[in-house]
Amino acid sequence: MMSPTDEKPVQKKTRLFRPHSLRVGNRITNASQLTLRETLWPLFLVTILYFLWGFAYGLLDTLNKHFQLTLHITRTRSSGLQAAYFGAYPLASLGYGNWVLRHFGYRAVFILGLVLEGIGALLMWPAALKRSFGGFCGATFIIGSGLGCLETGANPYMAVTGPPKYAELRINLAQSVQAVGTVVGPVLGSYVFFQNTGDSVDSLKTVQWVYLAIALFVFLLAIVFFFSVIPEVTDLDMAEQAEITHVGEVQGEKPFWQQWKVFYAAFAQFCYVGAQVAIATWFINYVTETRGSTDPALGARFLAGAQGAFAVGRFSGSALMTRVRPRIVFLVYLSMVIAFCAASITQRGNTGMIMLYMTLFFESVCFPTIVALGIRGIGRHTKRGAGWIVGGVVGGACVPPLTAKVADLHNSMALGMVVPVMFFSAAWTYAVCCNFVPQFRDVMDKVGDSNVGIVEAKEAKEEEDVKRNEKPSIEKV
Repeated sequence: MMSPTDEKPVQKKTRLFRPHSLRVGNRITNASQLTLRETLWPLFLVTILYFLWGFAYGLLDTLNKHFQLTLHITRTRSSGLQAAYFGAYPLASLGYGNWVLRHFGYRAVFILGLVLEGIGALLMWPAALKRSFGGFCGATFIIGSGLGCLETGANPYMAVTGPPKYAELRINLAQSVQAVGTVVGPVLGSYVFFQNTGDSVDSLKTVQWVYLAIALFVFLLAIVFFFSVIPEVTDLDMAEQAEITHVGEVQGEKPFWQQWKVFYAAFAQFCYVGAQVAIATWFINYVTETRGSTDPALGARFLAGAQGAFAVGRFSGSALMTRVRPRIVFLVYLSMVIAFCAASITQRGNTGMIMLYMTLFFESVCFPTIVALGIRGIGRHTKRGAGWIVGGVVGGACVPPLTAKVADLHNSMALGMVVPVMFFSAAWTYAVCCNFVPQFRDVMDKVGDSNVGIVEAKEAKEEEDVKRNEKPSIEKV
């Protein structure tokens, strides 16, 4: 007969949903040291957010070209959509979104972002009714504000929740889902918006219903996040991780304004995102001008294929990072981006389009890797630093109009591609520093080589195996 002390303790089940406060406070939660298994549910939820802004981004590129024809506007003016979308990002990542992130936590900023995106999607309805390009830009600005909040929280959350060794892998896999969204957006635009109605005013009615569905979905997702129990990573958690990985004394303890490597990463993000958005924005214009018998609907299908190459690049790049240091993959991929984008300037027809396909393939890992490498080792400054790096997305509002202006001046979209090449080259200098400058490279490698969240998991598993093999002694009377 077993004594009461031999009874197995009752294990509490982890609840996935319950009402709880949005305010976390600056306390150690140990969420930055969670094992892979413990992070599955929260990272799954956050990965859904990546699909949302990938879908919105892909849809925006398709609408850009069709608005030129439907609303009779120039290429330069139609780039106002990108200016509104990406212009909202720094306001969120450096302003209200980052304030909510630092004072409340990740879950709060996710809910704020979803609510703002839902409001912007609803405003697409009256903009379509009035056929107002200014209305579309205003609604797009609010959607961009919401997505800016989501990116401000989601990118650092993916990087810091779980073993730091796999930070780049986690964020690249999540961004792979975002890439799938960028494929779905152009496909929807080509086969739903403009398949039967063409470039007519009737096509705007379909836009209304799609954005209404988006609004309902994101509002529902906001409710899910409100009741979901997800681990919160605080500034103290990140300071502790910096100490464990032996970088706190050299970087994380400095004041934020002395974290000059963060600002260099933000500059690289500005240049890279601006060039990436310029290519995606003017891709349809490029193929319709350089490839014979290509209308905007067919161009949208080609864009979907290019975004498919981008998604494949994300998945393959993530797999490569399990074997090769992320900083090396980043440098090689960005070098290939510059080479193929430069080739698209002089090539025409299918060859020119393939050059842009290859450009998008190698673009794949750059954005998330800049975020992950940029916040490595900065400890308690992680949330603020991530806000600055995500704020670099405002480059997407600056470079496309400049590219369009060059294209309009020379009446050649192919020649306009010289602008993205220049900005890619500026971002490339950061990749070079990450690989060859010790102040960059050594900190990144220390964090990447740490076993936080991995060794503990192995030890816990060994303890469970020992307990499972132990048999309670039974005294015979």
